[in-house]
Amino acid sequence: MPKTPLPLPQVRTIGLMQPMTWLVLAWRDMARAGWISFAHGLALTALGGVILALAHNRFWLLAGALSGFMVVAPVLATSLYALSRALEQRQPAGMGVVLKTWFNWQNSHINKWGNDYWCMVQFGLLLALAATGWVLTSAAFITLLTPVPVNTPMDFMRHVVLANDGWLFELWLALGSLLAAPIFVSSVVAMPLLLDRRASLRLAVLTSWQVVLANPLPMAFWAALILGFTLLGLGSLLLGLVFVMPMLGHASWHAYRDLVDASSLPLRGTSAPQGQRSGVVS
Repeated sequence: MPKTPLPLPQVRTIGLMQPMTWLVLAWRDMARAGWISFAHGLALTALGGVILALAHNRFWLLAGALSGFMVVAPVLATSLYALSRALEQRQPAGMGVVLKTWFNWQNSHINKWGNDYWCMVQFGLLLALAATGWVLTSAAFITLLTPVPVNTPMDFMRHVVLANDGWLFELWLALGSLLAAPIFVSSVVAMPLLLDRRASLRLAVLTSWQVVLANPLPMAFWAALILGFTLLGLGSLLLGLVFVMPMLGHASWHAYRDLVDASSLPLRGTSAPQGQRSGVVS
């Protein structure tokens, strides 16, 4: 007999400024987790630095690598969600949690080779594919509309960002926003949900869409905060990402807990009690 699909979890509505609370809780988690949280930021910043060093003079390779890096960041931040969950449950939040997240979280799967086992890998590949699509579209757009080839970051600054007419850069930003919107909508709570509950990739993505449809203005504000802090991190020669990446990772966990009542879904692990969030742990 075919399996009965799990119902979508209930979605909560929140106030416009609630994302600011997630950032406050994220800083508290970073302080409580200590070096292990900042180590994530250092590792992701080092990866970004390697990308920058290898492709600094080849604009489209750099754009593609950095776009893929930023889009797949929700997957790379999975162990940050796990640290926040451990802190919420008053459990130790150290290297053991990180190692279990990456090497042992699949123990809760019934079928080790089924689709559910590979849901996080599938999601990461889908996000990477979306980033590749954006870079190819962007390259075609710029190539068709610029009078000279754009091969280096300086070419892009000179002929697109600082062009005399100015409209090309605005169009490029509008196109990027149009393509980035469905990626954000599909991933805003998907990864924390996949970590926390035995949910399929389809259910996690549909839940993310449901969250955004129920909270359009707070989610738009949250997207603007993510973009702003990410640009600050990139604009500081990647050094700001040491703090920005763990902050956004921890905050995304608190966003999921505020926005989704997943008590109807089976827990992925056995450490957390079934039920709703009982409140903020002091």
